[in-house]
Amino acid sequence: MDLPSRFEPGQTLLLDADDTLWENNIYFERAIAAFISYLNHHAYTREEVRSVLNEVERETVRERGYGLASFQHSLVRCFERLSPEPVTAEKHERIVSFSHCISEHEIELLPGVAEVLPALASRHRLILMTKGNEVEQADKLARSRLAHHFTAVEVPREKDPDAYHAVCRKYELTPHTTWMIGNSPKSDINPALAAGLHAVFIHHPHTWVLEHEVVDTAHDGQHLLELDGFTDLGMCF
Repeated sequence: MDLPSRFEPGQTLLLDADDTLWENNIYFERAIAAFISYLNHHAYTREEVRSVLNEVERETVRERGYGLASFQHSLVRCFERLSPEPVTAEKHERIVSFSHCISEHEIELLPGVAEVLPALASRHRLILMTKGNEVEQADKLARSRLAHHFTAVEVPREKDPDAYHAVCRKYELTPHTTWMIGNSPKSDINPALAAGLHAVFIHHPHTWVLEHEVVDTAHDGQHLLELDGFTDLGMCF
């Protein structure tokens, strides 16, 4: 992969957190695998159960937003939708227990983050911009020990073009020196491009399926970089 020459210092880098700075979705995937095994549905395949769960999660996100409580609600609702048996208090507790590993795991920084982020912070303005539950994201950031590299933290309900416009207004950012960096085409790349910003798509093999989209084309005057990992970011900025 050919990388561009390093961009000038003084850029503003909006950085996603989950699956860009640290592992996140792999823990949800483990919980989902345990849930599907527990459901042990005889009429639906594992793939069909997962498809139903994906749709339930879409519904739940619209109603309740993101976060662990929303995910737990989705598991229970999916079980109710597919199981011929009612969800007893014991079953409810068991279903919710599959998500405990998500909140209990240590923060696992992705390769290159610990080395590259301080160098980026020395040359550019870094703002963490990650959607999710604000309390949960603040806790993960604190445990990551990366907070001191960021001049600000934004946790919008959704990362859509309006959210990017709002951040640009709040911090008086100019689009031609502002970049969104993340692993999600749906939340990081496409809406940032639509808002007139540059974008860096860092591939992650386990990006949440609800964040999948075809990556848009950058318009004239915009930059769109696609990188294999965070380490490559240090060679660009």
